Amino acid sequence: MTAGELTLDNALVFDGWSAELSETSLFVRDGAIAEIGPSVTRAERVIDARGRAVVPGLIDAHFHAYGISLHNLEFDAGPLSYLALAGARRLRRALHRGFTTVRDVAGGDPGLARAVTTGLIDAPRYLYTGPALSQTGGHGDARPAEYDICLHGGHMNEVVDGVENLRVAVRERFRRGAHAIKIMASGGVVSPTDPIRPAQYSAEEIAAVTAEAARRGSYVAAHAYSPEAIRHAVANGVRSVEHGNLLDEPTAALLAEHGAYLVPTLVAYDAMNRRGEEVGLPAVGRAKNAEVLDAGRVAIERAHAAGVPVGFGSDLMGDLEDDQLLGLRLQAEASGALATLRSATSVNARLIGRDDLGRIAVGARADLLLLDADPLNDPAALWDAARPRLVIRAGTPVAAGDEPLA
Repeated sequence: MTAGELTLDNALVFDGWSAELSETSLFVRDGAIAEIGPSVTRAERVIDARGRAVVPGLIDAHFHAYGISLHNLEFDAGPLSYLALAGARRLRRALHRGFTTVRDVAGGDPGLARAVTTGLIDAPRYLYTGPALSQTGGHGDARPAEYDICLHGGHMNEVVDGVENLRVAVRERFRRGAHAIKIMASGGVVSPTDPIRPAQYSAEEIAAVTAEAARRGSYVAAHAYSPEAIRHAVANGVRSVEHGNLLDEPTAALLAEHGAYLVPTLVAYDAMNRRGEEVGLPAVGRAKNAEVLDAGRVAIERAHAAGVPVGFGSDLMGDLEDDQLLGLRLQAEASGALATLRSATSVNARLIGRDDLGRIAVGARADLLLLDADPLNDPAALWDAARPRLVIRAGTPVAAGDEPLA
């Protein structure tokens, strides 16, 4: 995706980290920020941003393009052609909300990624793990106890047991272009047969996965809720802990010690709590959701206090996807607007290893979000979809289209 030239004049700029916005202008050439300052090159296309704020394009580090339902069998055993078409629409809507990069941590494949990079579909930058790895009876095993069926390889999850089998599975994901590897290290809300708290996979199995990822210069993200599951994952080399709702203070200190990240997904539980019946969340899922619902905000507070880098993710399945921006509000209520902006920009960029994203600096990619007010003084400008916003991806403004942002 290439672009020509663009000048943004007189904008209030959040650079991805600083606690104060500065008024300045930007000149963009060929998809990157080429100049920043009070006087920059004038492009043929100029946007007067006076009174408005520019922040780096947002990054959702826990997204599911193929997450069309809260019922695992529907997306793991359904036709991939349908998932890809639905996933393209989910990606387009995320882009129009201001998310210019997403990390898909359970699903994705070379075909969808190629459709993004060639411009066949309108989408954020797309980093994928391929199907998440689950032990038999783990969070990614979609088979209810009363069904005697065989389902080892789905589109979002694959059941793989044993060190050698896991090594092969990891190598296959990297062969197919995976950005990182996702494992299920504890039970989950929507999985039918596992309790949330116990750790999943053996130490040897997790260590084999993380060693293979490290040899490829990559890392492992682990779905984990409880302190025991988080400790088990991080002690065996996991770098990115997804959800982490039940995090306690000693475990937060361990995360900091290992340089691991926490990627909270507060909006997923809030949305399932409000809309679970509407979207058909089974009773067992609603009960497990109640166990982690209110703990997520406390986990974020504990992580910040321990010095753990805290990212941002949404993890919204099915029709709940339209609550993506609400996730920013919920995280801001837990950690403040500045920390949340950092989480969804520069912290997530460090997590995915992209120093050209998540910041506004010369040389960075020109993925930008133009808001109608300073989000540090008026945070609703960040998450209120009814307010004006302009998304710029790789230096090119994204047309609003005919679909609502919400």
